[in-house]
Amino acid sequence: MLPDLNRLKVFFHIFNEQSSTEAAKKLHITQSGVSQHLKKLEDELQTELFTRVNRKLVPTASGIKLFGIVKSFMDELEQGVRSINEVSQTPSGPLRIGAPTEFGKIYLPPIFGSFRRKYPSVTMHLELDEPRVLFSKISSGELDFAYIDILPFFMDTPGGNAAYSIEPVVREEFVMVCSNEYYRAKVNGTDYHKLKSLDFIGYKEDIALYRSWFKLHYGRDPQQLNLIFIADSSEAIVSAVKAGLGAGITVSHLMNREMATGEIIAISPDEKKLRNTIACVQFKSKKMSITEAEFQKHFRMELMKNYAKLEVDSPETIETLPIK
Repeated sequence: MLPDLNRLKVFFHIFNEQSSTEAAKKLHITQSGVSQHLKKLEDELQTELFTRVNRKLVPTASGIKLFGIVKSFMDELEQGVRSINEVSQTPSGPLRIGAPTEFGKIYLPPIFGSFRRKYPSVTMHLELDEPRVLFSKISSGELDFAYIDILPFFMDTPGGNAAYSIEPVVREEFVMVCSNEYYRAKVNGTDYHKLKSLDFIGYKEDIALYRSWFKLHYGRDPQQLNLIFIADSSEAIVSAVKAGLGAGITVSHLMNREMATGEIIAISPDEKKLRNTIACVQFKSKKMSITEAEFQKHFRMELMKNYAKLEVDSPETIETLPIK
């Protein structure tokens, strides 16, 4: 049976100090406590480990042999703990991050690439999906955090909105657009009833974004729209708009060039803008690892430095964004 590890630790310090008094100071226990530990260890091993010579504890042959064993263990333990501390202070290991599909595909791979060049021990699992799915995966612990579209309409989040830290990172403008040809043939104006009767290009049969657009500009929103083309990606929606299939809503930076040339027309009843905020979402009660904290900091810096077409919130102006 192995001796009690606390007694071996006491023995180690007695051997190093050659004094039970000094060992007690190192261990922050009483001298009598040190003496009791030593006696019990000697009883367990059925041998004397020290003899007292001129008020010093001199190790016996058994004591010297035991010290060789214990020192090896203590050295390995100290090195192991030091390596754990070093790892805990340096980004490493897996990151599990969620993001909107198009935003995640475009921006996260190159930003993660520059982050991994600094910290080569980090790996990433990227989950691309819609807000409700990402919130659910944060709630279940499947994701460390996620960059989520905080859309301008109510979202039922697991655990309630108060359970999450929601910090804006990027703000995008949504625009309703159609091809020049479709505009001239079907639109030619901003009448509410005429607009709501157009052919629409939808994202996964969800018209919530269209309803928000109409509500913003007209104070009322249609309950149904004529969705003639349904896609699950912004790229497909943009392509369908260019093909003249109908009107679609997308973030403005995906269509800026085409709108500038007149190939695509933005339908704008007034000066109001429908904005989407991409926010970093995680549980309020979750303590971030050094890897998560460093990546989030790096992510913001890279966006501000390299992606001027996005409106990036600086860390100094971050505020918690309520979901309405």
